[in-house]
Amino acid sequence: MSPAPTAQPWNRKHLLDLQSLGAEDLTLILDTARSFKAINERAIKRVPPLRGKTVINLFVEPSTRTRISFELAAMRLSADVINFSAEASSLKKGETLRDTVRNLESLNADVIILRHSASGAPHYLARFARAHIINAGDGAHEHPTQGLLDAFTIREHKGRIAGLNVTILGDILFSRVARSNIWALLKLGANVTLCGPPTLVPKVFEQMGCRVTWNLEEALRDADVVNLLRIQHERQRVTMFPSLGEYTALFGLNQARMKWVKPDALIMHPGPINRGVEIEGHIADGPQSVILEQVTNGLAVRMAVLFLVTGGRADEAG
Repeated sequence: MSPAPTAQPWNRKHLLDLQSLGAEDLTLILDTARSFKAINERAIKRVPPLRGKTVINLFVEPSTRTRISFELAAMRLSADVINFSAEASSLKKGETLRDTVRNLESLNADVIILRHSASGAPHYLARFARAHIINAGDGAHEHPTQGLLDAFTIREHKGRIAGLNVTILGDILFSRVARSNIWALLKLGANVTLCGPPTLVPKVFEQMGCRVTWNLEEALRDADVVNLLRIQHERQRVTMFPSLGEYTALFGLNQARMKWVKPDALIMHPGPINRGVEIEGHIADGPQSVILEQVTNGLAVRMAVLFLVTGGRADEAG
């Protein structure tokens, strides 16, 4: 299965954010991911595009889904994969990120996938790195592949993104997932509503082209997609609301509030889920939930990104 023809080929060395991508770039990645999803459904799932390449997962922050997904994506493309643990590296001895990457490149690293607590860290590396840099999440800035896999999942179910009403509910202020979702969805023509406590959903986000509301019923009633986010405690230097109990009482998605949600609306969450806080467990596991599909689709999206940044052509995928 080959993706539909697109107006322009992929010509970027890195994937650093979604803000700088146009609708054609985003569509190219999503179309290429569709081909790789078909490969992942075959009996033999390994293909050769990255044979002889070395991919390094440089994760300075903890991760489960993203790290394993990138590792498996690189393996499915036949790359050699190294998982780099910051806790067991010379970063703990004071080595700079630049020197670490220079040393990895001396070992012929072709792709470095970076997750870092500092916003802009992947952009900094891209200024001097010979290797391809892929942003796996930088501080509260962006998480490009999460935004892409969310868009992919929506398009798979709804057949389109343009014209859909997407509500993102939760901690928007400290969420890199929210920012990548906002950029991808707006560029692809969706209407984006943000909702949560005023301290976590300031009106400044309207400058990005979103609608901001603190009224949960208003945010849920017309939504075709509801994407829930956890509270990013690790990025908050001060408490942004009185308690988790109050957050759940005002903004948690429970059975009573599901009456405001359209029966064909998708329920999404990038994980990890705090069950009983932002969403009740039976809703996360219910018929409208596509949370596990997001994880599955993340593999196809990350295969597509690795393939494209290393020079693969979309019409050759699959």
